Amino acid sequence: MDATQLAHFKMLLLREKQRILNHSKLSRNGELHVSSDDLADEADLASSEIQQHLIFQMRDRERQMLHQIDSALSRIDAGTYGICQETEEQIELERLKLMPWTQVSAAGAEIREGKKKRFVG
Repeated sequence: MDATQLAHFKMLLLREKQRILNHSKLSRNGELHVSSDDLADEADLASSEIQQHLIFQMRDRERQMLHQIDSALSRIDAGTYGICQETEEQIELERLKLMPWTQVSAAGAEIREGKKKRFVG
């Protein structure tokens, strides 16, 4: 991968990281914090708990995505960006365009999925 492509992917990763951080700040400011004492009945309490659960799931996904982006940025700095961690082959450019944080090629993803199935099954 040449320097122009690396700079392009670095810009995409930094832009995505900033988008997540901005979204996270905005949504935190807009979140409703309700005390269970303020809720009128069990239905309100259940609704509040569901909303809180969804917020926690969203935060966890954001945290995981930020970790993947930071890892990809580290690989750019280390000169290993675009190399599949399963097959050690080049990751397809189309795959990197869709998911610039990916660590594996399409073939590598199949290998990982096969390992998971064997481990779980």
